[in-house]
Order: sequence, then C-alpha cells, then structure tokens
Amino acid sequence: MTETMPLAGTSASPQLQSPIRHTARRVRTPVPEQVDVAIIGCGLGGLQSAVRLAQAGLKVACFDQHYVAGGCATMFERGRSGERWRFDVGLHYVGDCEPGGMIPKLLRGAGITDIQFQPMDQDGFDTLVFPGLRFRVPRGHDAYRERLLQTFPSEKSGIDRYCRFVREVGQMAGQAGTRPGLRPLLQVALHGRMVARYRKATVKQLLDDCTRDPLLRAVLLGESGDYGVRPSQASALLHAGLVDHYLQGAYYPVGGGQVLADRLCERLEELGGTIHLRRGVKRITVEDGRAVGIELEGHGGVLGPQVRAQAVLSNADIKKTWLELLGRAHLPSEAQRRADQWVMGGALWISFFGVQADLHVPPGKATNYWQFDSTDVDDFYDRAERRQGYQPAGCYLTSGSQKDPQTPGHAPAGCTTVEAMTLVPAAPEAWGVTAAEVESGEYRKRDAYMQAKASIEADMLRRVAALLPATEGKVVFAESSTPLTHYRFARASGGTGYGLAATPEQFLEGRPGYRGPIPGLYQCGASTRAGHGIVGAMRSGELAAKRVAADLGRAIP
Repeated sequence: MTETMPLAGTSASPQLQSPIRHTARRVRTPVPEQVDVAIIGCGLGGLQSAVRLAQAGLKVACFDQHYVAGGCATMFERGRSGERWRFDVGLHYVGDCEPGGMIPKLLRGAGITDIQFQPMDQDGFDTLVFPGLRFRVPRGHDAYRERLLQTFPSEKSGIDRYCRFVREVGQMAGQAGTRPGLRPLLQVALHGRMVARYRKATVKQLLDDCTRDPLLRAVLLGESGDYGVRPSQASALLHAGLVDHYLQGAYYPVGGGQVLADRLCERLEELGGTIHLRRGVKRITVEDGRAVGIELEGHGGVLGPQVRAQAVLSNADIKKTWLELLGRAHLPSEAQRRADQWVMGGALWISFFGVQADLHVPPGKATNYWQFDSTDVDDFYDRAERRQGYQPAGCYLTSGSQKDPQTPGHAPAGCTTVEAMTLVPAAPEAWGVTAAEVESGEYRKRDAYMQAKASIEADMLRRVAALLPATEGKVVFAESSTPLTHYRFARASGGTGYGLAATPEQFLEGRPGYRGPIPGLYQCGASTRAGHGIVGAMRSGELAAKRVAADLGRAIP
C-alpha cells in the first residue's frame, strides 16, 4: 500500500494517454528571469488565468512543486505498459456542461472547444443509499421535486419550500464570485425573497424551516460531502447552489478528469506561456510594500532562482500564500487577524481500486453512490473530527471506467477502476504522527499511520463490495491516500481540497476577492469568492485574470 495524492485525465483522444507525458519537458523548461505575470500553482484556477492573461498579450509563467499540472484535476497511473490503471484524484463529476453552461463558456473564452462531456444517468446521476432506502437523484428541478414527493408524500410543504429556495439560488448563480452590486440586489428584491432570508443561514437552519423528518433531511443532505462541512456550519446558499449546479446535468469529461488541465496547459504553451513543474515557490518577493516577483525553492543548499514580475498571482493555498509565501512581516495586521481565524473545509480519504471484472455500463448510465450507515448526518461529521478511534460512517463511490466507457485506457482490458472516498480527520495526531513528521515526509514510515490506512482501506473495500457485489474477490489493485498525502502533494492547509470551509461567514463576500493583501499580489482558487470545486476554481481564474489585466493596462479578449 503506497502513497497517492488524495485529489482527479488527459487530452480528448480515443485512448487515454499518460498523465505525466509532459512532465520531463516541463521540469526542464528554463526558468525566465522576468515575466509580466508569475503564477504560483497550476490548478485549474491558475491555468485559466494564465491562458486568459496570455491572450491579452502578457508574458506568463506558471510554477508548481508537483510533477503534473492541474492541481486537484489530475490523474495518476500504475501498472505495466499496456496494462495501466489510471485513476481520477479530484475531478469526479461536474455540472452544467451543456453548450451554454458555465464550464464550456469558460473553456470557449480560453479558446478551447474540443472537450466533450459525457452525461451521467439523467434518471439518477447520484444514488443515495441509507438503511432501508435508495434515492436516485434525477436531472432537472421538476423531476427532483417530483421524486422527493413520491418518496415523502406527507412532506409536500417542506419539499416545496426547499425546492423553491434551490431554484432561487440557481437563478442568481451567475452573479457568484463578484462583489454585490445593483443588479444582483435587484434580482434578490424581485425574485429572491428566500435568498435574502437565508443569505447568512446555515443548511440546518434552512432544513429546520422545511422538515423534521430525519430521513428526508438526510436525503436533502446526501451530497453534502461535495463541500465537506456539517449542516450546522455550512452555508445554505452554498448547499443550494451545489444542488442546482448538478440538477442542470451531471457530466464527466470524455478522456478523463485531467483533460481540462491538459488542454489549458497546451493552450497556454501555444500562446507562448510556460509551465515549470517541480518548481516550488519559497517566497513572494516584496519591495516597498509591493509584490515584484517570486523566489523558487532551491536544492542541496543552493538558492533557488528569482523571477521578477509586474504581478504575482497565487493559485496556492490561501493561508500558505498569506502567512508563509508572503509572510507576516509583509502582511497588514488586519489581514493577519483574518488569516489566523480562517477555518478550512473537510479533509478526504480516497481508496483507488482496480477490479478484475468488466463493470462498464452503457454511455450515459453511470451513477455515483453516496452510502451512509444511518440518517444521522451529524455523526458522519462528528467522526471526521475525532483525533482518536476514527471509524468511517459512509462513503462516496465512483468509477472513471463507468463514466467514460467509450475511452480505453482507464483500466486494462476487461477491468474497471473504482474510487471510494470518505471524510476523515485532518489532524496529524489522528494518524499517529506529528506535524513535524508531516512536514518532513517521515510520517509515511510510521507504523501507526500505516495501520490506520490499512484499517480504513479495508473498510472502504467492504463498502465497495456491498454497493457493487460484482467486485467482491475481484480487487487486484489497491492504493489509498489521506489528508497528509494531500498536504504533501498540494501543500493545502488542513489537507483539504475544498479550501476555506463554506460557512456563512466564509462565503461570497466573506471570502477573499482576487486582489491580494498588498499591491501587485493577486489570488484565485478554491478559497476565493467564486467558491470551491471545478467550476468555482475556473471562474475564480477568469475573474482574477480580469483584475490583473485591468491593473496592467490590458483587456481580456
């Protein structure tokens, strides 16, 4: 059992290609001495920004300490040549991918029009599994409401209230990520009375006004793992926005989860921009209170190169950016206070299983499974915060092979990939190691850590067999990752891919904007105002690019 980053192929082609096929070249790419914009981190937000800024005629260079570009939207591979397993580590499904949807719109703006999206099962793209109930979430607001009413006929009033709120939030989703202005305020006044009422509310407060039925509440919360915050703390607006996002249609990119990152990278290089892998950033260079470049990490006692820039855009973890790369010496006191108080989102475990059985389904018929041991959603989150005696209370199960059956290369012929995820504690002590051991990488050698991994992996394997009986006894490959693995690869505070926890206090205007705490520094990614997830990260990159370009006297085409 080895280490893999807990996070989500390749370019849109008939056969999946190696996720690392560009690694050696991008590692060797010479580091420029000066650029217009230096971008820290090659996640989807940073890459979207990079392409848009390059389109504006700016010289852009992206730096990342990982060996593959894409942040959480990457894949990894194992196995002999010709018998490869390829697993998504972050991008498992996305919503709203019709031609007029947000993600295709963002890609078109970047000049990318050749990515196809395979719909998941429109009658049940998510299957929620509770003791005594399987609830399939269909595409479309009307279909979703109707299925809720069929399942809970005595709860019509509360279901209607909940669904009306989700619709209202969806109608204003296009304004997400921007500062509140006259237009969104008018929208709220005219069409969003419930939005106004629950703007600062938690999901629990919303559900308290809708239903007391514990099973219905659990069903409405069934996809909360997509943001990883308990109901009593999660923003009602964020929850409803996520539900609406997938009710617009759930999809998986043809060619695997890394295809978005790959095409953005290729587009950036076509425009003259550069990508530098295994090039971690040590610090942001500040002169006279302004960010003027970056210093890269060195090796073997040798100082790393310095890169001068008119602007620095960080797609790295927000707390790392402010408190470490910029540093307290250059951070205004109010920004220090704010950063010290930030709370991060939930942390994930992922098991990657290779199954020696053909579990493929027809195109457009794939579903994800959300399995829970009970309807006590708080217990699911309580367990994930324990520092001793952790045991899973459920899992999320998905399969790249099933979602993209027309593309060979996810698994050897006749085999299937399966990913099983659950919320777990982020604290090092919960894994029997220290923070110092996490920083040094020594945690991977500790018996307590490996024993904890073995126990949770076995639990995930049992859950996979219960949900997909054809896998029992057929798993021939297993590898798992923890929040500590995520921290190692992505340097994310709390080992989370969700960025700042989506609480009412840390949502919309409560999240950082795209201009940083000092002049010349900008930011994008999961912790900024556009929110977390694939669409949030890409939209943050788009909005950040507009701020940078405007300040440098350029316009985004």
